[in-house]
Amino acid sequence: MSIKEDFFNEIRNGNLTKVTQLLESDSTLLETTDDRGSTPLILSTYYNQLDIANFLLEKGAKIDAEDGSGNTALMGVCFKGYLDLARLLVEAGANVNHVNAMGATCLIYAATFNKLKIAELLMEYKADVSVKDARGNTALDNAKMQGTKPMIELLQKSD
Repeated sequence: MSIKEDFFNEIRNGNLTKVTQLLESDSTLLETTDDRGSTPLILSTYYNQLDIANFLLEKGAKIDAEDGSGNTALMGVCFKGYLDLARLLVEAGANVNHVNAMGATCLIYAATFNKLKIAELLMEYKADVSVKDARGNTALDNAKMQGTKPMIELLQKSD
């Protein structure tokens, strides 16, 4: 197994000590990507590894780096529902209005997957409710399709 594969496996497994050791031995790992185009930061957030994500940010990981589909770390936590990671990322300056290859934003993901607390956080950080995805739907449209009343109410307040 290569050092890169080992690094990504240790991120998935949540082994901060090993991740730290590997990054110290090869700082270029911070900017590498896996076979799906995920950066170490994106992967750490996808697997809900808060300590590793925080460490990678401290080491200078690009907060708005994109995977192969144009998703950022923040976008991933918005559909997964990891509120603590979402808070870490927005407080560190992640772009809440980033648009991926399908035209989706963090708020559209939060609305589509009914992650109300994350939607509230995004709204606090000025998420744009007017953005339409590739199908022409806003976050509110997606919430209506899901029939999630609290999410609909939240988004209607800002519409």
